[in-house]
Amino acid sequence: MIKQIVEQTKEKMQQVEEALSRRYSTMRGGRARAELVNGIKINCYGSKMTVQQLANISVPEPRLIVIEPWDKSLIENIKKAILVSDLGINPIDDGSFIRLSVPPLTEERREELAKLVRQWGEEARISLRNLRREAREKIEEMEKDKEISEDDKHRAQKSIQSLTDEFIENIEKMQNHKVEEVRKI
Repeated sequence: MIKQIVEQTKEKMQQVEEALSRRYSTMRGGRARAELVNGIKINCYGSKMTVQQLANISVPEPRLIVIEPWDKSLIENIKKAILVSDLGINPIDDGSFIRLSVPPLTEERREELAKLVRQWGEEARISLRNLRREAREKIEEMEKDKEISEDDKHRAQKSIQSLTDEFIENIEKMQNHKVEEVRKI
């Protein structure tokens, strides 16, 4: 039963880490990355589809993203979706593909992004601590109900704490790496 609680907690902590990683990957840094446009939804064929489902996305230069739709009739729809997204980049239509020129970030914008990166990291750490608290409460409940001994409770709590420490350290590394990336000119 203790093993199950520890495993469930570990899985939930991994989900928190993965969610933060996805969030960071969609954040604009100093360089152009295909991930910036991957999730943008396009109205086409009677439904909504992502850019990556409709086109090749390439980054031929550090400040340029090229989107080449497989169906050229979708260029206007893709342009509209990019314009209404929160990217803040104007698409340039070249007839058969769309170019997105990623402007360099201002110092002020870099600092705003670094602050946002730290905020997201803190939210993830809070989630981890909440998961730790929930696991500890379950373990203490088991001890109170005489399902486990006090020694088992201490071992399980120590295990949960080491898991929490490990994931918090991973999040710190991700956060520091992203702050460095955002601040890089």
